[in-house]
Amino acid sequence: MDEECKVPYWRYDEAYKAIHSALSQIAAPPSGKRVTKIAFTWNPDGTLSALKTYEGEELLFTLAFSWNEDGLLAEVART
Repeated sequence: MDEECKVPYWRYDEAYKAIHSALSQIAAPPSGKRVTKIAFTWNPDGTLSALKTYEGEELLFTLAFSWNEDGLLAEVART
């Protein structure tokens, strides 16, 4: 993602657009693979912690989400 975008978590319409834009660039499955299942992990405050993608039972990749104290999405990292 070339441009940094800061959107307050509670501004859902803008936050969803920013998250979608960022994820579409880093969430493509590996070549020859297809995402068939997605699992979510949540932080105690209700924010998204991780999104795991699978083809069947095989873990393809994980997106880890970091949040600032003010509720802004700080980072999405692929592992």
